Amino acid sequence: MKDGKIRSAHIGMKFGMAHVEGAMSYGADIAAICDCDPENLKFAGERYGIGEEKRIADYRDILKDDSIDIVTVAVPDQQHREISCELLKAGKNVLCEKPLALTREDCVQIVKAQRESSAKFMVGQICRFTPAFEKAKELIDSGAIGEIYFAESEYAHDYMTFLESWRADPLRHGVVGGGCHAVDLLRWLVGDPKEVFAYGMHKLLPMVDYDDATIAIMKFDRDVAGKIFVSTGCKRDYTMRTLVYGTKGTIICDNTSPTMTLFTVDENGVTREPETIEVELNNHNAAKEFAVFADAIINGRPVMTDAVEGAKTVEVCRKIVESAETGKILVPDYNF
Repeated sequence: MKDGKIRSAHIGMKFGMAHVEGAMSYGADIAAICDCDPENLKFAGERYGIGEEKRIADYRDILKDDSIDIVTVAVPDQQHREISCELLKAGKNVLCEKPLALTREDCVQIVKAQRESSAKFMVGQICRFTPAFEKAKELIDSGAIGEIYFAESEYAHDYMTFLESWRADPLRHGVVGGGCHAVDLLRWLVGDPKEVFAYGMHKLLPMVDYDDATIAIMKFDRDVAGKIFVSTGCKRDYTMRTLVYGTKGTIICDNTSPTMTLFTVDENGVTREPETIEVELNNHNAAKEFAVFADAIINGRPVMTDAVEGAKTVEVCRKIVESAETGKILVPDYNF
């Protein structure tokens, strides 16, 4: 750090501008923004008042700057492994967009690079910083709804209007590319699923080779069941509606509403009138994500969503895809 101030660089200005804003809200010094498209660079530079001398086209230039403390990576998922590994090998602290990668092999390489590096790594599983989901986690951990027996989450997002070539890549199945949000959320709220079984449908996006709707059933420890629904062609507003059922109550929430609902029971086990809880509306809380990562670096704290956590989420996603293709119940391998 220079003069006690975090210096950050940001790769990918089409999806990475939220990270620039997150860094600026933290008070970081923006050392560089990077994109191979000059128009993206120009737009972001002018929007945030970042001079041309800090706009670079090749991310490798960042490797040479020893003053940079954090690098955010917001490029197509297919490039996460190469760029993240190079940055880690250069000793850079990396905040990489989700999903960690598209294949188990690439995840293994990033985990290896993290373990061999002196730097920290964070995968941007942003739902863990969404206010409604943070509140749900707080309620669950407090015992407000008793023992969980079932939880479900959905990733409903119509890709029709922004289906670019990298999103149409068969490796970037909707469950992996977008559904990783819902999978990671259930992993955080409930735990790692022991088994998964899935069905896939393909009726909405004829231009892609993968299923555009998938439903997965999961088995967790302690006799807990779960469900994930992913639709990347659904005809509705974007949502990640999530429900958590416990022996003493139920939580109903999502990432696009200013309120959530909590059901609890009285001393006789009778359900009370539902409680409406107001929450901040922030479904891409890049400011808190950056602040948490900066705190981990400055104070030597562990990173909640490190490479291993990101790899576990991808592993569950890939098992869901494989189950839908084979019709088999599959067991995720969390050995990374």
